Amino acid sequence: MSEEKFSPPFLHFTVKGGTNVRVKGKILTSIAMAALGLSLITEGTVAYFNDKEPVTNMFSTGVLDLGINKETIFQIDDIVPDDSMTGNFKLTNDGSVDMKEVKLHSSYEVIDNGEQNQGDDLGKHIRVEFVRMVNGKQSVVFQKTLSELKGQPQQVLKEIPVGSSAKDCMIRITFSNNGKDQSHFQGDQLKLTWEFEAIQRDGKPVRR
Repeated sequence: MSEEKFSPPFLHFTVKGGTNVRVKGKILTSIAMAALGLSLITEGTVAYFNDKEPVTNMFSTGVLDLGINKETIFQIDDIVPDDSMTGNFKLTNDGSVDMKEVKLHSSYEVIDNGEQNQGDDLGKHIRVEFVRMVNGKQSVVFQKTLSELKGQPQQVLKEIPVGSSAKDCMIRITFSNNGKDQSHFQGDQLKLTWEFEAIQRDGKPVRR
């Protein structure tokens, strides 16, 4: 069977069975225009009104500031076994953040000027007693030797809110007499460094 050819505006295609069918080009044109119209309608549905309002936010961090009314609590010469000394001071919350607690960090260095100590640590012979003064009464927080305090932070205060009154503290130091010969400590010096560390309050939801 020969194949018949048609010129535009007709489109030719063969249907099963060998029958030739002619379709006018204007029908296809109508279909194309309808598809284009459907596309425009579909794209048009994504249009919407829009409005934007900027919001500015600002955060500032609090200040944790522990105050102490003395730079040096003890500076004493020529002590001997059984001597004791007392130092008074105040701790305050000078910042804008409540304090959960205050810890004492202690370190020291022994300068062996006289007879060799032969490994005997002078810090083992110095006893420290930390006392809180509350309503005129003494409350002992801890009693330890300097060697026991070294590298072992001790809690000395709890909860110092912003704006609260100063906390009165007292430290009593004693050069213990162990009943044995302690002459090898004569002429020695002990450089003691204390650092009070304030810890912030626990985190919480903040509302304004």
